[in-house]
Amino acid sequence: MTQPDSGQYGHLLEHEYDGIAEYDNPTPGWWHTIFLGSVLFSVFYFFFFTFSPMALTEEEQHAEAQRREFQKLFAEIGELEADQATILSLMGDPQWMPVAEGVFATNCVSCHGSMGQGLVGPNLTDDYFKNLTEITQIAEVIQNGAASGAMPAWGNRLHPNEIVLLAAYVADMRGRTIPPGTRTRDPEGEVIPPWPPVPDSVSGE
Repeated sequence: MTQPDSGQYGHLLEHEYDGIAEYDNPTPGWWHTIFLGSVLFSVFYFFFFTFSPMALTEEEQHAEAQRREFQKLFAEIGELEADQATILSLMGDPQWMPVAEGVFATNCVSCHGSMGQGLVGPNLTDDYFKNLTEITQIAEVIQNGAASGAMPAWGNRLHPNEIVLLAAYVADMRGRTIPPGTRTRDPEGEVIPPWPPVPDSVSGE
């Protein structure tokens, strides 16, 4: 059998396997460069995202994605005011309360419980309150915190509209029925007057 020109394909190795000869055709240098570069980059990537304070955690990445999504949603309603009429109009709103529920689940459940029943933080479903007497003060407590930092200030971490929506969601929790057997936090503070009635244009009455 005629052998191909070894100069065209590289050097023909001396050994054969089942009558098949093999050329010594090494991997090109650029391939080795890319491979070694990938290895070095993976080391940098690992240490940066594992130990660097500049790298975003998974929670921070989720929060950033959530903020971008909220920016799209909030373009529909503009800048919400934390006044009584706005909070009352949002309570029970089928479009915006699910958004507020997501904010609550992300930031508030660890202290107040998934149903507002109270864990570390106060029970939000009863009529006892420690840091407010009016519905508009809910947004102020969320914004600025309370109890010497026991309730953290969320003004620098939440969009202003998120604070208003969250205030409406917390207000709507008052009077919520907690399933029997669920552990709730004991009442704290003083009984405050009921919230003002929801406007007829919102309640549909």
